[in-house]
Amino acid sequence: MNWSNVRLILSREIRDQFRDRRTLFMIVVLPLLLYPLLGMSFFQISQFIEEHPSKVLVIGAKDLIDLPPLVENRQFAQSLFGDPKRDRLLDLYFAPDEPRENNEGLPDPREQARNAVQAGEYEAALYFPPDFAERLEAFRQVIQRRAELAGRSAAEDEPAEADVPLQIPSPEIIYTTANEQSQIAFARLSGVLRRWTEEVGKTNLAAGGIPASAAKPFQLEAADLAAEEGKAGVAMWSKILPVLLLIWALTGAFYPAVDLCAGEKERGTLETLLSSPAERSEIVLGKLVTIMLFSMITAVLNIVSIGITGWVVLARLPGFGPPPMMAVVWRSLALVPMSALFSALCLALAAFARSTKEGQYYLMPLLLVTMPLAILPMAPGVELNLGNSLIPISGVVLLLRSALEGNYWQVVQFFPPVAAVTLAGCLLAIRWAVDQFNAESVLFRESERLDVGLWFVHLLRDRQPTPTVAGAVFCGVVILLVRFFMSFALPQPADFRDFAVLAVVTQLVIIATPALLMTIMLTSSPRRTLLLNRPAWLALPAAGLLAVALHPAVNALQVAVMRLYPLNNELKEALGEVFKEAPGFWHVILVLALVPAVCEELAFRGFILSGFRHLGHKWRAIIYSSLLFGLAHAVFQQSLIACLVGVVIGYVAVQTGSILPAMVFHMIHNTLGVAVGMVTPQLLARWPVIRALMTPGQEGGYVYKWPVVFVSAFLAFLLLGWFSRLRYLKSDEERLQDAIREGWLKD
Repeated sequence: MNWSNVRLILSREIRDQFRDRRTLFMIVVLPLLLYPLLGMSFFQISQFIEEHPSKVLVIGAKDLIDLPPLVENRQFAQSLFGDPKRDRLLDLYFAPDEPRENNEGLPDPREQARNAVQAGEYEAALYFPPDFAERLEAFRQVIQRRAELAGRSAAEDEPAEADVPLQIPSPEIIYTTANEQSQIAFARLSGVLRRWTEEVGKTNLAAGGIPASAAKPFQLEAADLAAEEGKAGVAMWSKILPVLLLIWALTGAFYPAVDLCAGEKERGTLETLLSSPAERSEIVLGKLVTIMLFSMITAVLNIVSIGITGWVVLARLPGFGPPPMMAVVWRSLALVPMSALFSALCLALAAFARSTKEGQYYLMPLLLVTMPLAILPMAPGVELNLGNSLIPISGVVLLLRSALEGNYWQVVQFFPPVAAVTLAGCLLAIRWAVDQFNAESVLFRESERLDVGLWFVHLLRDRQPTPTVAGAVFCGVVILLVRFFMSFALPQPADFRDFAVLAVVTQLVIIATPALLMTIMLTSSPRRTLLLNRPAWLALPAAGLLAVALHPAVNALQVAVMRLYPLNNELKEALGEVFKEAPGFWHVILVLALVPAVCEELAFRGFILSGFRHLGHKWRAIIYSSLLFGLAHAVFQQSLIACLVGVVIGYVAVQTGSILPAMVFHMIHNTLGVAVGMVTPQLLARWPVIRALMTPGQEGGYVYKWPVVFVSAFLAFLLLGWFSRLRYLKSDEERLQDAIREGWLKD
């Protein structure tokens, strides 16, 4: 690495960016003007924001005379409002009271109220049953009579008579959640009726000779430490600032990256730079540092502008204080790694783009991937723990939130895993960007026009022996989408029979059928596509032994994953009900081992892996197909394990050149998983060999002992070494990449 070349490229790119007025406006001017203008607009618009009264139809309130006042002067009593001025927010309309003896043949008042609310004539309706007041008064008389009898019995030492309590019909608030104004009216009415119910309760207590304070003997007081320490609003700022930091770090990196890569392609200056003495890695590093600088400047200016605006505007809102000063320190520490991660991702995407216009299209997919990870920590109940700290981007947001809230012990405890995951993501993104610049086919891709009809004819007429990369991606996406929508369309299984039918239909229809149809339609050699070759005679038993040897380590990994991300209780109970009455071991093996081993291997290690082999990198093909294989599993914890196991299965399939060893491995692996789940204390007592291998787990069930895990992992390593010595058939792209790599080594 020649650092002088990197420095020259860095200075060149910075000068070019500062000559671009659009870049300067987006990075410097816009952040300083945007949020103050938004604050001014907020104050201008706030004068038009006011609460409008809700139209409420009241039915049957005429008889509520001897009760605590609910209605006064055709409005709710002011004493029923926490703020007396809010009594104007409920505009009451009283239905005419029909004589009870003439009600025959008239429509039901309650039904009339429902129709009026449904038609939008009123936001809500308050309906009192016809005998509500009489029964409530009778109930009060029962209480009063019981109190009198209790006092007389106490004086005469006689037991009091027990009165049967009366059933009082409940008033009803009629509203609709399809209308926001109706929901607001419901909330206002609920508060009024809750206070009126308390007043009725006090009256009943007084009738029974009990003081009103007996129902509420004390008042609850609260002490807000944040307000006392001047930290009001810190909880809100701790959720807003980290997300905004990530969004602006990403946005600030994207546009310079597009201009430095796709823009140079359009201007014709990229060829001059590539022909210079600087190596591709030096060019990438110079551009990367440039993009990082602009990303950090954009994020800092936006956050400073937000902070000043929040200090002036939001600090005046009740319960919302100014931004914490320590936010500056923690943002600065998190900004560098996040800017590096986003800059490398944007650089790689921009290098892949043919033009500036195409590069701008990639911003939305990148945001769609990033935003859920950034917003996830804002969900209720999501807190910083070891499992969440291992989630990219989400761990950084949670760490910043804990730091801003003052939970420094959590910051110290989970900083290492968050830093390790972020650093690994940065290194992978930088490696991807370097590979993009090393690929001439990527840097000098020509623009093309897409004619869907001609493209479809080309797919069917000019079929290759194996699918393309786009075909592999399309097949994987189709499987994931169909499985997602079918999971909502199909009923949830109630027993093992329903589960077996659902599992077999999923494997045959959702996973195997798309792969087989695309194999027939899009390829000219189904045998090569699906790896339907005869492997070496030792490959099948070696694959079976590898599955047996690797299973204890996979089981230990599964236990660790379950501790990091525990299953919710509802899912545990549902799975327990499904497998509680399973017909037998071999039925379970057929559903969970044999059928998935055939269908999933044909799809993911057959069609999809063969398509990814055209990338020219064996391990990339294996990893990408394994990622799709993991995402195809419904449970998140199962997806993580399946993704890692899929890497091993893919490696076996590539090294042997056949799908059969992969099926053997898959079937034995699933069979052992089912067998471990069926281990019971009686089985351990009957088989001492199993007792020597397994021990009860902390979360229930049985797990392998640690010596067994280490020994089995060592044996699996030896078997993988045997597979690595097999000579496998390389694709044309892999042979080309090997030739290019050998040429670089000779130079």
